[in-house]
Amino acid sequence: MTRAILSSQHGQTLIEVLVAVAVTAVTVLGLIAVQLALARDARAMSYRAQAALVADALAEAARAPYPSEAAINQWKTRAASLLPKGDAGINGGRDSSGARVTWAWQASMPRDTANPGDTIDAPASCADVDAPRGMQCVAIAFSR
Repeated sequence: MTRAILSSQHGQTLIEVLVAVAVTAVTVLGLIAVQLALARDARAMSYRAQAALVADALAEAARAPYPSEAAINQWKTRAASLLPKGDAGINGGRDSSGARVTWAWQASMPRDTANPGDTIDAPASCADVDAPRGMQCVAIAFSR
């Protein structure tokens, strides 16, 4: 009886084990790629939120009854310290103006697969100023 039971049991073949390992590896790599994409998008959203905060503060500093150049320069310095290659400024005239903040973010630029150095489309203008390639921008319009 023992011999009959032993002869009817078969083990896993090497091919089945290799297929199982390959499927597991592809699944794990897919999960890692999704986690990396989520982390990159979270960082981009954090940069955008910080830029919006700085742009709002710049607009408030410029809208004050007696605008202080020191306060505006302080927020420009803050943008440079919070964001990679961060820059802030105020554009506009006497009645309507705009506060803008730009920062470097290469991952946000769509790429042309045929020519990796070229982008598919250039970023839109930001408060009437063209943002350079690889730069993101937040602009807030305000009136004085």
